[in-house]
Amino acid sequence: GLRAWHAAAGGGGRLAASLHVAHVSSRETLEALRELEAAAILRRVTAETCPHYFALTSRAVLEAGADAKMNPPLRSQEDVEAIKKALGDDTITVIATDHAPHAPEEKAAGLGAAPFGIVGLETAVGLVFTCLVYSGVLTLSQAVAKLTIGPAKALGLPGGRIEPGCPADLTLIDPEAHWRVDPEHFASRSRNTPFAGWDLRGRAVTVFLTGRKVMADGEVLL
Repeated sequence: GLRAWHAAAGGGGRLAASLHVAHVSSRETLEALRELEAAAILRRVTAETCPHYFALTSRAVLEAGADAKMNPPLRSQEDVEAIKKALGDDTITVIATDHAPHAPEEKAAGLGAAPFGIVGLETAVGLVFTCLVYSGVLTLSQAVAKLTIGPAKALGLPGGRIEPGCPADLTLIDPEAHWRVDPEHFASRSRNTPFAGWDLRGRAVTVFLTGRKVMADGEVLL
């Protein structure tokens, strides 16, 4: 295994390298990550997943067609449950949106020809709160950390914290906001989402980017 490879390579401790794995979607990847972490070979091992991997299975393609076409693809219910467990035990410390807008005509090209990806930014907070916080998978503090300090630590960035000297990138969230996903009301020009019609709880209402207010009361100001 990994320990044998490290020993054969003449290793006597942790390597200086770090590894960050993006878009984790399967049980097999999680098993490999846990093995790598247990081997204590690398300085740091971190991983990220996206809301569609803890909210949807491959059956979503039957309803949403190419709007549910991802890379890596959506998987089984067992994989979804494994992703949730990994979020809870901090095998996965980062949640990213994987925001990938596409024009309607691109997604209408058929499942085989359509590009991968969805509009992920506008539904991310609602899916995290609805599928993870209010279902008991994560505490509020855990969920916020995976959207803020988790990414900052994984990538060695200065943000993710509210402290003097840190970038003033702030999002104010109404955790009790109930709303229905309506792609026609997206700020994005794209509409490619498999979550149309979903009822979610929790929504970003105001956003500051480096101290500048760029969204207020749910309206983008740019």
